[in-house]
Amino acid sequence: MAEAFARAYGSDVLIAASAGLTPAFGVAPDTLRVMSEKGLDLRDHFPKSVRQLERAKFDLVINMSGFDLPDKVGALVRTWDVPDPVFLDYDEHREVRDAIERLVMNLILELRGER
Repeated sequence: MAEAFARAYGSDVLIAASAGLTPAFGVAPDTLRVMSEKGLDLRDHFPKSVRQLERAKFDLVINMSGFDLPDKVGALVRTWDVPDPVFLDYDEHREVRDAIERLVMNLILELRGER
């Protein structure tokens, strides 16, 4: 969700990529639904492992895993305390989506120098 919002709203100030420590096999149906409510189609999105991005260089990593990341990340790390919505009901899934959208927008505004 964060990657989709970042690409949709902040392509002028960032290049977004997402990966998980233990990625799912696909995007959860409720995630597809709640994101489509925002006009974002994630049907072609697929979860990726951090191993797939090992060689990439990042200025900033947003950690939403709930776990500490290794020191060798090589970038500034910010932790966002956001629950994993996969086991939540639909309304809670929507609440997580909205929280992620707010966090992403705040980051974009900060990067634009508006905050």
